[in-house]
Amino acid sequence: MTQIVEKVLEPQIKFSAPVTANSPEFQQLLDFIAVGASERDRDRILPYDVVELIRRSRLGALRIPVAEGGAGRTARELFEVAIRLGDADANVAHIVRNHFSITERILRSERTARNRRWLKAAVDGAIFGSAANELELKKAGGGGVVNTKLTPDGNGYRLNGTKYYSTGSLYADFLYVRLLTPEDIPATGIIPSNREGVELVDDWDGFGQRLTGTGTTKFTNVRVEADEVILEKDTDKDNLPYNIVPQLFLTAVNAGIIRSVLRDATALIHKRPRTFYHAVAEQAADDPLLQQTVGQLSANAFAAEAIVLAAADGLDRLAVAKTQGEEAQLAAALAASLGASKAKLIVDDLALRSATLLFEVGGASTTKKSSNLDRHWRNARTLASHNPSHFKARAIGDYEINGTPLPPRGFF
Repeated sequence: MTQIVEKVLEPQIKFSAPVTANSPEFQQLLDFIAVGASERDRDRILPYDVVELIRRSRLGALRIPVAEGGAGRTARELFEVAIRLGDADANVAHIVRNHFSITERILRSERTARNRRWLKAAVDGAIFGSAANELELKKAGGGGVVNTKLTPDGNGYRLNGTKYYSTGSLYADFLYVRLLTPEDIPATGIIPSNREGVELVDDWDGFGQRLTGTGTTKFTNVRVEADEVILEKDTDKDNLPYNIVPQLFLTAVNAGIIRSVLRDATALIHKRPRTFYHAVAEQAADDPLLQQTVGQLSANAFAAEAIVLAAADGLDRLAVAKTQGEEAQLAAALAASLGASKAKLIVDDLALRSATLLFEVGGASTTKKSSNLDRHWRNARTLASHNPSHFKARAIGDYEINGTPLPPRGFF
């Protein structure tokens, strides 16, 4: 741990308050993250030092109200932050995705003592990770539980079970766990990740997003306190039918990848010592075909960011609708979910096309493993595979044609 802290202190960034999108400390943080992004991805160097710096920055308190110690920023600013993190390092952006999804759910809920406690932990720099998925479920993404179960233990419980695709949990301080009560009723627990019996296994072997800690989480006779379990009937549970932040956050990371591709494409052209013998210009920077390609990348980056932020505005409207009654809130939630779903379809496609266009700029030499430029396509493809687009498009089409509501929860 000492080595990690010493490495983190190298940038000498002084954080006097939770960072925001327009604070100079956030840009310093991004610069530090971006410097080692390609090397970390290529050599599989887990970014513990970066996550420790994020803790110190208290970025995770971005959405928590100022009165409670946070930065009190809008959903739109959260997704601006997500895009810029995705630009700096798509892995790091994905690591904190579940943190913001979980804190958003707590923020929408009644302020009980335990919810205030968890928000205070985030204000102090704690990172939340998720352990929700089970491979035994026949339908992925619905939040079901079959084998992670509580058993009574005095005035609390013991937890046993195994979770998969636990993105971010390898770096997290708290785990958001979907589980079954002793009565086989689905519930949620939020427990410290360092509690005895919790094992975080770094066994994610995907070709993209290699450093996100999207591995296995094992619970062996883990003590769980009664007030760490959120039952479906609890008044301080978020019961919004659509869980919009997780999916839109992934889309924002892909928008960030397009920005990173644009930056790499421009740098490649300036570094190219030669061009093709039949090119119309002597210098790569003067070649109209390369200029056209970079222009297209620039337009893709602009469009992707605009789309994500427009969808994020739906979340801010949802916050306003909450004060106008249940009917208004449900209508706003559906609209926000539709916006996030449509954004995914377009931005994912732009990200994959942009990552391919990068190789039109650099030619065969850009395929060197040492350059690691293929990470952009690999990462974008992996992110886009969360709730595949054809399922998303079908649900949107069914809504437009037949008025069928979007599927609740999961990735909607």
